[in-house]
Amino acid sequence: MKIKSVILLGPALLLASTLFAQTAGAPTMGTTTPPAPMTEKEVITELKKEGAAQLIKDLDQRGVAFEMDADTEKRLRKAKATDEVIKAVTAAGPKEKAAAAKAAAMASGGLVVPAEESADFKTLQTELDPDKAVAAAEAFVQKHPHSEILTFVYAFEANAYQMKGDVANLVVCAEKSLALKKDNLMALLLVSYAIPTPQFIKLHGADEDAQLTKAEAYAQQAILAVNDLKKPAAESDANFASRKATYIADVHADLGLVHLQRAQEGLEGLDKDELAKAEKEYRLAVTGVDHPDPSAYYRMGEACRLQGKVDDAIAAFTKASELGKGSVVQQYADDAIQRLKAAKAQPGAPAHP
Repeated sequence: MKIKSVILLGPALLLASTLFAQTAGAPTMGTTTPPAPMTEKEVITELKKEGAAQLIKDLDQRGVAFEMDADTEKRLRKAKATDEVIKAVTAAGPKEKAAAAKAAAMASGGLVVPAEESADFKTLQTELDPDKAVAAAEAFVQKHPHSEILTFVYAFEANAYQMKGDVANLVVCAEKSLALKKDNLMALLLVSYAIPTPQFIKLHGADEDAQLTKAEAYAQQAILAVNDLKKPAAESDANFASRKATYIADVHADLGLVHLQRAQEGLEGLDKDELAKAEKEYRLAVTGVDHPDPSAYYRMGEACRLQGKVDDAIAAFTKASELGKGSVVQQYADDAIQRLKAAKAQPGAPAHP
């Protein structure tokens, strides 16, 4: 039974968009076209007519379309360029300006993305068909193998595999993303969810415990990454707080599944300590969020049922049914409620198991 919803594209876009900045060369909307960089001829003409002070001011705004070299400096010196002008022209060159922009972006926690990469990444970001998204991600990797945003490309590819229900390839792509950027939140949320799922564990039965340990570590990293998130300027404080709370709740649900899986892997019966930990994590997963995930309530019901806490289990399954109305979660929750109530009605059943 798959009862965990995929990460929606909207939140995924928010996660990625806050993590890198585009260069001035990338397409923009609703802005005026910036003035073209100055040619060497324009620099010399303005230096002669307007003087060094005005030239330096214009260089700061427009930049230049050429790089400083020995021959260029010789020509500028011949036009009476001072050391200050030579320094300003050098700093206004394409390479120097790009380096300065990159340094500024990195200082604020972002990246500078060349225009062509930005356009290709936007195609991937906005693709709703998972098969086409996977193809777009693979095409990006082939075209831009040394891109600084490959970590986000792999994260979006992992998201596409989640939409396809392919947890094996999801984990492969998410771990490629994390190998490039260990605190990529989108990848951490995806891999924390995928590894403890029954579908993935079934593929890794021989090393189940190692996989669950890895999932737990990823989940703890995800919590740290959520706490370190910076609010986008366009997002309200309330929406930002709600989004963070939802991410944290999802991670607690993932940790709950880690403990629920561990509780059932022993050869000597259920591990009560792990069941108690699972219940605790699921309670955290449904606390402090506007729209709790019905699957978290369902799993909480399972943790309570396996501990013999029948009334608590019925209460959790009831919430799962209410929140998951019309979904497979409601069907499974209603079946569980019926079975538990029938068991309670049996002669000799304890009033409070």
